[in-house]
Amino acid sequence: MDLFEYTRQKSLEKESPLAARMRPTQLEEVVGQEHIIGEGTLLYRAIKADKLSSIIFYGPPGTGKTTLAKVIAHTTKADFRQLNATIAGKKDINKVIDDAKTTMGMTGRKTILFIDEIHRFNKAQQDALLPSVEDGTIILIGATTENPYFEVNSALLSRSRLFSLEPLNDVDIKALVERALKDTEKGLGSFNASITHEALDFIANVADGDARAALNAIELGVLTTDKDEEGKILITLEIAEECIQKRAVRYDKDGDNHYDTISAFIKSMRGSDPDAAIYYLARMLYAGEDIKFIARRIVICASEDVGNADPRALQVAVSAVQAVDFIGMPEARIILSQAVAYVASAPKSNASYVAIKRAYKDVEDIKVVTLPKHLKDTHYSGSRKLGHVGYKYAHDYPDHYVVQQYLPDEVVGRHYYEPADQGYEKTIGERQHTRKQRHEIEEES
Repeated sequence: MDLFEYTRQKSLEKESPLAARMRPTQLEEVVGQEHIIGEGTLLYRAIKADKLSSIIFYGPPGTGKTTLAKVIAHTTKADFRQLNATIAGKKDINKVIDDAKTTMGMTGRKTILFIDEIHRFNKAQQDALLPSVEDGTIILIGATTENPYFEVNSALLSRSRLFSLEPLNDVDIKALVERALKDTEKGLGSFNASITHEALDFIANVADGDARAALNAIELGVLTTDKDEEGKILITLEIAEECIQKRAVRYDKDGDNHYDTISAFIKSMRGSDPDAAIYYLARMLYAGEDIKFIARRIVICASEDVGNADPRALQVAVSAVQAVDFIGMPEARIILSQAVAYVASAPKSNASYVAIKRAYKDVEDIKVVTLPKHLKDTHYSGSRKLGHVGYKYAHDYPDHYVVQQYLPDEVVGRHYYEPADQGYEKTIGERQHTRKQRHEIEEES
């Protein structure tokens, strides 16, 4: 590197965005991803020992894929090269491979090649890497936001170890923001800036696990906010909203707003008001609520409040759970909206919910000595000697129904499930009524 290149690099380091300047150079500085780089993990040991094999980092933006590559670059004794698949071509790949062969031949050192956005390489470009990865000339580090099982050649993937990075949690994001505000060398420490708890919570929430988004927001806030009379900068909630161009919604995931909103959401579905239910859905999604948490609430409502008045409601709700887990945001909001609209608009019955509550109470309060003998298991040779006889097989009788005692003696005559006069449950109720009449006629005769 000549003097001009050195000067250019130093200038870039000072003028680059905060997220780039704050990028860790040591493994101990990395925040989050303890499941793959926690002390004692395979990747942690490999980086510390400088014994890496080819790896693929897969995860959402801002979770630390490039950061881990940079840490490796600062700790390895191997020659470190970097390409970005959005602008690099096969010629660039071949140049790195040729240089790697020369380096290995002259010094015995291997070359680590970091390829950002590796999923953007086409099949031919990825195939060009394969021989050098296989013979060890190059140790590949690929980073991708797309599923590598779809976007990376299977041959290349089979020769690499896959590490999946998770979105950073709010605690991690807050730690990074506070570190950036205090760091006088690479961060914003020289600005004498601070942030309110409310603004910090908001930025961490809206960042949605993306460290880069949070650091970009705090940098914009500090650079565009005037100092007060004491020469200090305070990032308030209002400033944070402007920096991210998103209005804060009062919604503490662990506080009253969380429980109040989810309560209003469920009660609106139960009350058959799809407009209100979808509004509260949007409010929760906007505030960053866990989509799986919302989906589970829809499933509960579909069973507790719709029940057999429309059995398809539960099918729709369960399908929504599976779909949002597969699709993720932002498209998951469409799936959730469909499920909410269906459950809210469906006929309602809580008969199943009431039935299980009644049955639970009787189980708690009434001692049952034994079950009816004719209902007991007969799949062993001594069952008849124990009196397990007399069971009537329903399918042998008209309408596949036969009158016999099913409840234990102690609770005979108790009624738990009473179908409502709504939707399909009205049909169930009519069927139950017909069977009850038949039961009474046979008892009288």
